[in-house]
Parts: sequence; C-alpha cells; structure tokens
Amino acid sequence: MSKEQIKQLIAARTDNDGLTETGVKGVRLFRATQSIPCVPAVYEPCVVAIVSGAKEAVLDGQRYVYDNSQYLCCPMSMPVKAGTPTASPDNPLYGVFISLDQQVMTALAMDMENAGGVLPVGKGDLRAHGIRLARWEETFTEALLRLLSLGSNATDSAVLGDARLRELYYAILKGEAGIFARQAFGAGNAIARSIAYISAQLDAPISIDDMASRAGMSRAVFHRKFKQATTMAPIQFVKSMRLNNAAMKIAVGMTVNEAALDVGYVSPSQFSREFKRMYGQSPRQWSEAQNLPMAVTKGLQS
Repeated sequence: MSKEQIKQLIAARTDNDGLTETGVKGVRLFRATQSIPCVPAVYEPCVVAIVSGAKEAVLDGQRYVYDNSQYLCCPMSMPVKAGTPTASPDNPLYGVFISLDQQVMTALAMDMENAGGVLPVGKGDLRAHGIRLARWEETFTEALLRLLSLGSNATDSAVLGDARLRELYYAILKGEAGIFARQAFGAGNAIARSIAYISAQLDAPISIDDMASRAGMSRAVFHRKFKQATTMAPIQFVKSMRLNNAAMKIAVGMTVNEAALDVGYVSPSQFSREFKRMYGQSPRQWSEAQNLPMAVTKGLQS
C-alpha cells in the first residue's frame, strides 16, 4: 500500500514530463510518458526509485532494468546511458531521484561502523561495479513515504526535510545495497575520492599518475582497484565522463565546439573522432538528432 501512496503523491504533484522539485534539497520527482531510448548521461551519486513503469541504465555495456521491485543505487559519479523505453501515456513512469550527499552519507557510514553492532550484509552478488540494484524493503519504502509526505509545505520541508532524508539514507545503508554504498562512502575510500576529483576537473588536464599519487597507490595498483570499482580503466572512465557530459550539453542546446571546450578538449577533430567512436555518429549528427523536449532530456540525464 505504501508504494501506491508514493505513486499517488508523485502523480498529484507532477503536471509535466521531467523533473519536479519537492522542496527538500536533492529530492526530485520524475514523470515520463514517452518511450525514449537510452542516451548518454552522467549519474552523480544517487538513488533512483521507480513506483510505476520501468527505467533503464547502461554502464560499460551492462544493462540495468528496474521497476518498483528494485531501486538503483549509484554511490559514485558514473558515465551511463539512461532511458525510459516502456513509458507511454497509458503506462506512465513515476519515480524519485534522491541525490546522495557525500558528507551526510560518510558520517552515517562511520556512525554505523562505530556503533558496535553487527552491520547488515546485503544478499546477492557483492561484486557490483558502479551501480547496484536493491530490493525495495519496508524500511526504505516507509522512509521514502515519510519524506515525500512533507509535500510542498515549505515550513515542513525546512524543519523536517533533512531529518527525514537522513532516515532514508540510513535505510539505504541498511538495505541490500548497503554494503556497496558503505564501501563507497566509508572513510578511506580513495577510489571514490578520485572519481569525485575527476568529476570536478573535467575541463582541465587529468593525469592518471597524479590521481594514483593522490590515492597513495602505485599506478598499477590504482589502475587495478579503479577498474574493480567501475569496470573501466581510469583513462576510459575519464573519456566516458567527458563525452557523456558533452553529449548532454549538446542535447540541451550548447554548440559542439563549446561543449568540447567545456569538457577539456582542445582539439575539435580529436573530440569528433572520439565522440563518433563512442556513439556511432558525429557530434553534429548527434546535435541534429536531438529533438526531445528539453525537460524530458534533462530528466533522463539525472
């Protein structure tokens, strides 16, 4: 019943496709009524919960399809492709994007480590890379319902929003994706810090040797641990982040040259070659093909 209540709350508060703010920072509602194939996107640390319909994400060739039986947990910034292939006016997709605040999640993960109790261990394959699907549990569902029940009342959201968001974070850390998320947000995770550094430095030269040094590892060890965490080698990851960000910028109206410069490319020809190699079409062909409504495109890329 709680999931149905969440669905009703979202349906009542979303008039158009795309994202709708809730009044709680980092928590946005989502609606889609169009079937849209997967397009390049960058998922910042987040949880995506779908209560009606299904959503799809692809990371380095691995396909994740999820609905109201599982939510998606992405605790580190990841270059993905995302879409709503089954959405339609008769079968709308309703969901919630929850940004994961690094500081709050890290503090909670450390509190759990220091509490002295036995930490829950998620079931299934714990070797998930970059993204993990987790079963909707009652604690997660109830925490999400309590958070969304704040509605659009600014006072309720201001006074209770942070506390209820923290409660939801705690439910995530205790759930099936909990050990995966705790590994990302726990103290001393050098790979997670490296990914955050990459995300903030896309428009500047990024040295793998410098990242390895910052992580306190040799280049070989850093390369191995980075690939274990993300499925991609560091150089491949940086390239994917840059190209996905550029594709997103082009999709919402930025010129090809501006997008290339904005993500650190100084050679337009190199950008075009690498873009076509990754997406199968030139940046200009990609730009001409982007005729999706801007709100929908932005919704897909969150």
